[in-house]
Parts: sequence; C-alpha cells; structure tokens
Amino acid sequence: MDKGRPEIKLIALDMDGTLLDENHVVSEENRRAIKEAEKKDVKVVLSTGRSLKTARDYVISLELSSYLVTVNGSEIWGPDGELIDRKLVDPEHIKWMYDLSQQHDARFWAISSDNNWNNEMPDDLLSKHWLKFGFHIEEDEIREKVLRELEEKGLFEISNSSLLNIEVNAIGINKAKGLEKVCALLGISMDNVMAVGDSLNDIAMITEAGLGIAMGNAQTPVKEAADDVTGKNTESGVARAIQKWVL
Repeated sequence: MDKGRPEIKLIALDMDGTLLDENHVVSEENRRAIKEAEKKDVKVVLSTGRSLKTARDYVISLELSSYLVTVNGSEIWGPDGELIDRKLVDPEHIKWMYDLSQQHDARFWAISSDNNWNNEMPDDLLSKHWLKFGFHIEEDEIREKVLRELEEKGLFEISNSSLLNIEVNAIGINKAKGLEKVCALLGISMDNVMAVGDSLNDIAMITEAGLGIAMGNAQTPVKEAADDVTGKNTESGVARAIQKWVL
C-alpha cells in the first residue's frame, strides 16, 4: 500500500515488542532517533497496552513532553501528568471474565485505575474502576475457546499483545481512538501520524494513521495492515522507521 508520503507531526509508538527490546530496554539508537524527531518539532507519544504505572518510568527517562495513551486507549494522560480521559469496563463484565479464567484454569491479569493485578483479584472487585482484563493461555485450543466466548458476548474490544494472550477493553476502545483524541487536542490530523507496532492491539492505530509501520517481529496480520515493515525490536526497528520516514 502506498498513501504517498504524509507530513509526519506525531509518532505513536507501541512499547512491548516495538520500542522495547526483549529485555524491556530502549536502545540507544531508538533514544537518539526520538530526540532527533523531537528537535524537528515532531511529537512522540507512547501508545501502549501498559498502565501508567508501568509506562511512566519510560516517559520520564525518554524526557517525553507530550501526551501518553495507556491501557490500549482506555486512558489518555496530558503533558503534565494530568488525566485527560478514561474509559472503563463494567465491573460485572470483569467479574465474568475472572470467572471465565478460573473455569479454564487460565493465567490472567487486570488493570484497575489504582493497581495492576496478576493472577489475583481484590475482594472489592465490583467497586473498583476497571480498564482492562487479560488472559495468558499457552494452549491454543483453550485460548480459542475463551476467545469464542468473549466474542459471543459482543460487549468487548478484543485484541492481543502477544500470540499467547487475549486483551479485553471496553467496546470501541483502542489505540486509534486514543490517538484521535490526542490529535484533536494538538490540532493535527490522523493523516499526520506515523504509528509503529507489532501486535493486534496496534492494528487500529496502524490502519488509521497516515503512515502505519509494522515491526519486523510483528504478527502477520499487523504486517498485512501496515504501509511498511521496519526492523525487529531487537534491531532498533523504531529508529530505522523514524530515520526513513521522519528524518
């Protein structure tokens, strides 16, 4: 696909499998490219499935001064760390998914507005503000079964951030929606965005951005949806994409 060469004013970067290498580290090459882009007045926005709690240190170390899209678009944070927007999952739905995970003996995690939960849930589950639920299932057959049950409900935005997991947000919530809101706040268009990612939770932003880039290690559907494929996350693929399309 070729949409011509849009003018890039914002770079949206997924974190795990994209900006970060296999040790969850940002390479020097990626750091340099981000700095160079910012010198040209291009905003760099992390757009991640992570919560603020597990993304914030990277924002600080990269000295990013722009918005932050977390939990697959469930939250948008402003340049001064203020909460701009938050979209919740019904606690009853979270309880249903928790029960589903128990029924299939699946590992799970969940993100509430105040905490990240791993293979455990709070006693006051129904009174928390929930942003996302995730399943980690090694067995294909069980994962397919869980996926079918989730899809049959028709209540959720379903994606993944690795081949072995399922990520569930409130319906209509994805990274593209989060970025649209950021673009509106900055007075730019999605056509001016370059989005880079590797997993199914990146497809919406990759297809809706002016320029969608898949990582060399991306899942096949992501590569098929993208305008271009860059290097792997272990080869500073983000820096290569920024060099090629922005610098």
